[in-house]
Amino acid sequence: MTDTLRNIAIIAHVDHGKTTLIDSIMKQAGLFRDNQQVSERMMDSGDLEKERGITILAKPTSVVWREKRINIIDTPGHADFGGEVERVLGMADGVILLTDAAEGPMPQTKFVLGKALKQGLRPIVVINKIDRPDGRPDAVVDEVFDLFVSLDANDEQLDFPILYASGRDGWCDEELEGPRENLHPLLDKVLSHVPAPDVAPEKPFAMLATLLDSHPFLGRCLTGRVIQGTAKVNTAVKAINLEGEQIEAGRLTKLLRFEGTQRVPVEEVSAGDLICIAGLTKASVADTICDPQVTEALRSTPVDPPTMSVTITVNDSPFAGKEGKKVTSTMIRERLLAEAETNVAITFNESAGKDSFEIGGRGELQLGVLIETMRREGFEMNVSRPRVLIRHENGQRMEPVEEVTIDVDEEYASTVVDAMNRRKATMQDMRSSGAGKTRIVFLAPSRGLIGYPSRFLTETRGTGVLNRVFYGYEAYKGDIPGRRNGALIASETGTAVAYALFNLQDRGVMFIDPQVPVYQGMIVGEHSRDNDLEINVLKGKKLTNVRAAGSDEAVTLTPPRRMSLEDMMAYIDSDELLEVTPISLRLRKRYLLEHERKKFKRQLEEEERAAS
Repeated sequence: MTDTLRNIAIIAHVDHGKTTLIDSIMKQAGLFRDNQQVSERMMDSGDLEKERGITILAKPTSVVWREKRINIIDTPGHADFGGEVERVLGMADGVILLTDAAEGPMPQTKFVLGKALKQGLRPIVVINKIDRPDGRPDAVVDEVFDLFVSLDANDEQLDFPILYASGRDGWCDEELEGPRENLHPLLDKVLSHVPAPDVAPEKPFAMLATLLDSHPFLGRCLTGRVIQGTAKVNTAVKAINLEGEQIEAGRLTKLLRFEGTQRVPVEEVSAGDLICIAGLTKASVADTICDPQVTEALRSTPVDPPTMSVTITVNDSPFAGKEGKKVTSTMIRERLLAEAETNVAITFNESAGKDSFEIGGRGELQLGVLIETMRREGFEMNVSRPRVLIRHENGQRMEPVEEVTIDVDEEYASTVVDAMNRRKATMQDMRSSGAGKTRIVFLAPSRGLIGYPSRFLTETRGTGVLNRVFYGYEAYKGDIPGRRNGALIASETGTAVAYALFNLQDRGVMFIDPQVPVYQGMIVGEHSRDNDLEINVLKGKKLTNVRAAGSDEAVTLTPPRRMSLEDMMAYIDSDELLEVTPISLRLRKRYLLEHERKKFKRQLEEEERAAS
């Protein structure tokens, strides 16, 4: 054992304050000078993480406290990035379970805690955001205990210490009415409660690769925990997969350890350390990097399979290649293969002609983040509507089901229940959570939830909170009604005119502004009826040389509906695509010409008749 080291992961539901708490720990542990400028949520280093306020990639850091090194791993809180959480828990010897003092345990709290308890880790429970006016810390402690019991925690795990904190204000106490001075009680509790790594320093070197990323100077970097032995720079190693087969042999050209937010080069690492290595070109996540004499691979946690997929194809619209540099199928294929290699929660399949690629993931958000990242890298592509991955077991169709927890004002509860019933959801629990709020728990098929979150916000006037987490596979629940309204489709290519949009407003809701370039077959709005309608948004006002009083009123336009990338992915139908470029997001029909769409529709109807 190495008593000078502790490895912990911070786990919690999304937005319960993990990253902010780590910021405060790093400041109080003396990692920064008094006058040093530090950004908020330093661990969320990616542009998308900063913009959306969520953690997407797990990242380690370390602080030195009372002459002992504490490695801390910040984990994502969103269910779509659960693949990261499952892997990084293998690097930790204990976890800090963070729970909001008002919201209490949420679906993702249950998900990550269940994974931690299965690995035998002993949690420290921290009730965060104690200063919230609607906080109910005593009730939340009871709910956390009930959650431990329902997840079959053992007696040792049930004997968890409880601390009360405000990560933003930088204090933590063992008593609810404590002095509220600093985070020292939490750091001391980590040293006393979390065991030192149980490792074998005398055995030959072996580490398990848990995270993979690329560095501009070092190339491919593998992060993981040294399980046994020691290693120095330029040590000869080999990489073996879970079956014990050798993937490659090489040398450790660089060894890095985490200090604060930096990776610091070191000459030697030993058992228990969380390290980053460079020098291997083929080894990936879940592989064992070890001394050449080691023959057995280290055990790795299997990752839950993806539940949803989208098909990505080359952009073939009339505007293709005008806004992005990376437009060929070869470029898109290489980028998606690289993503599937570094992100084990994503799967990659391609068509026989290698011109369309199916990407599987945990949910719309994870797939949306991948597409948004590629878009910012200069890619252009077409994306299909997300669809769930159906399994076949004992001759029966099985589909993914999610546990959905909804917090709404009491006045909207019946609206939400009605909407979820239409989506084939079954209610599990409904109770008042105080302050005029109701908490409702459903089990709902994943395909029924595609596109629902944005509609849910409209139905609850922005006051509702919806959380979902993968529950399991259940028997197929039958047809679920899709989008009820048809699309308004541009009939010509050109630039949209305000006068034309003004005269077409009564046909439905527009998605575009005046002066936006459009092409034939592009979706420019939602029809007020259930059929598709071709409209001309280029038609300007006929001008005469006669001026008449009252004939030149100002054109007043209703603002168009704005949608995010995930909203657009969920909005499109099976015969529609989302065109993604670095500058624009456009909705379009799969077949741009009307006679092609009619031909495709006839084919579908004939196939359905033949199948019945």
